[in-house]
Amino acid sequence: MLRITVADNGQPVVLHAEGKLRGPWVAELEKCWRSTANSAPGTRLCLDLGGVTSVDENGKALLLAMVEKGVQLRANGPMMTSLVEQIVFPTRQ
Repeated sequence: MLRITVADNGQPVVLHAEGKLRGPWVAELEKCWRSTANSAPGTRLCLDLGGVTSVDENGKALLLAMVEKGVQLRANGPMMTSLVEQIVFPTRQ
């Protein structure tokens, strides 16, 4: 299960994700991201992965697509921080 909340208190708009970014939840995050981005074109977006416990390959692909569209990823903890670094700075690995 994945819980997604949107904090629209200014710039950037922050999407908070909690749970597992895998299976059908990847599509749910994508739907939420695209909906948020389309409702406020030009607004900076940030995805907070602080509450995410696991990510499958489709989830990683979505995170990469989000970064390529300008979404900032935020993480804490060694696992998510390492994943974000792999996605944002692939040549460092």
